[in-house]
Amino acid sequence: MTAYTQVSANRFKTWLIMFGFAAFITALAYLFTQTLGFEGPSALGFSGVALIIAGLLNFFSYYTSDKLVMVISGAKQIQKKDNPTLFRTVENLCIASGLPMPKIYIINDTAPNAFATGRDPQHAAIALTSGILQKLNKLELEGVTAHELSHVGNYDTRLMTIVSILVGTVALLADFFLRISWHTDRDSNNRGNQIFMLIGIVMAILAPFIAILIQLAISRKREFLADASGTLLTRHPDGLADALLKISADREPLEVANKATAHLYIVNPFKQDAAGHKAEGPERSRRAIGWFAGLFNTHPPIAERVKRLRAMQ
Repeated sequence: MTAYTQVSANRFKTWLIMFGFAAFITALAYLFTQTLGFEGPSALGFSGVALIIAGLLNFFSYYTSDKLVMVISGAKQIQKKDNPTLFRTVENLCIASGLPMPKIYIINDTAPNAFATGRDPQHAAIALTSGILQKLNKLELEGVTAHELSHVGNYDTRLMTIVSILVGTVALLADFFLRISWHTDRDSNNRGNQIFMLIGIVMAILAPFIAILIQLAISRKREFLADASGTLLTRHPDGLADALLKISADREPLEVANKATAHLYIVNPFKQDAAGHKAEGPERSRRAIGWFAGLFNTHPPIAERVKRLRAMQ
């Protein structure tokens, strides 16, 4: 698959996920309204409202994602005069990749990390912490920057921003149902069928969980792609590999990071099992635990990423 088909496929997946999540939200809303005793036009009307809300959230996230993430992360935009070396690095990689120059932000935090955001290359931004500028050498910083620009070029930033917003929508809808069902008079003539009630409660509990697992799986796959794409830009896989090892070895957590933005960073900002350490215990149990725990990781294990990068030489 060429770089052009990768971009085309990612664009298609973005719209597919947007409509898929909207349909998922609508189906949940319809199930919940049936469970609460609404029928016919009332249930369809409530589902229609949920679809409208999902559409508005999609529209809002599509056009404001880069600004929202930067505000949440406490990032400040800089100009070329503020850091000429960093700007030249980004400019050179943009020329090599054919991407327009993104806005550059700095997060005043000594923990080394970086991320990219924006709905498309024309509206992209990359953010780097002050710590990553201090602790990485030129080749390592170039590798990190190429990785983030690859996220932009592959439209990963658009994909993950939309997924994050829609995962939140599912969680809010499920929470709304559980609160309403708890306060609903179960002896009322308008109560839903008991089977629907059971299915509704189970779905309200499982839906956010399933949505988050989908989000994390997509995030891990896009990290592998950005590693490979970034290496094609720099032609120096060791630069990014060394950077990943150095960032993961730094045990200082990123204070401005939160669960909503953690998946955007090049390395898990919470630094939990960032280096991919194996648990103690029998081999079969260790593999089972590792596989299950891996479902909840926002990033692939650093050891696996470095192994793939080293193999590109």
